Amino acid sequence: MTTVDLKAQISNLIKLQTIDSEIYALEHEKEAKPQELKALEEAFEQKKQSLAALEKNLLDLQKQRKDKELELASKEEEVKKLQTQLYSLKTNKEYQAMMQQIEGIKADASVIEDKILSLLDQADKAKNEVEKERQKLKEEEKVFLDQKKKAEDRIREIDDRLAQLQAQRKQVTPNIAEKILAQYERILKNRDGLAIVSVKNNSCQGCNMLVPPQVINLIKMYERVITCEVCNRILYTDE
Repeated sequence: MTTVDLKAQISNLIKLQTIDSEIYALEHEKEAKPQELKALEEAFEQKKQSLAALEKNLLDLQKQRKDKELELASKEEEVKKLQTQLYSLKTNKEYQAMMQQIEGIKADASVIEDKILSLLDQADKAKNEVEKERQKLKEEEKVFLDQKKKAEDRIREIDDRLAQLQAQRKQVTPNIAEKILAQYERILKNRDGLAIVSVKNNSCQGCNMLVPPQVINLIKMYERVITCEVCNRILYTDE
């Protein structure tokens, strides 16, 4: 029967835990990146939609102005037509009635002119707002693309580092007994990537719970793997 040097095994588990802790942290960071990228894209898309709404408002104002200008032109044409008919009228009563009709149309035209001026003023303000927003969006697009590139670069860095760590892991795991490694792997999976912890000031560094003196003595004897009674992580002491 092959005897296992438990002290050496624990030492190898500590090395493995150092590697696995970094792997766990990097994988956790990598998992968050797609959501981070999605949030950046959604925020930028929202800003683009805000600009699109301002541009639509400007187009609407310009269309309203053109419609009013056509309406005004129609009124002016109507006035000209009626004015040419004035000379053909035979009675003063007919003349006065026609003049009243002309004045009424001119009054309507004056209201339309005021509306056109108001729409021109609104359109000018809207145009300035659109130009400002376009400039702002250009600057924000640069920031967005820069942030996106940084996130994508970071993902590549993580992948490269993970490949290195996996290679290091393969160098350490053959030095650990199969049964001990299986126990370690099981705890690693169930305890958020932390399977082996030290005991400091009589406390488990995994859950901060008290480790009785008799348990600490068992750890130091290196006769078997000792786990925390609370969090089940493998325990060791710094000697």
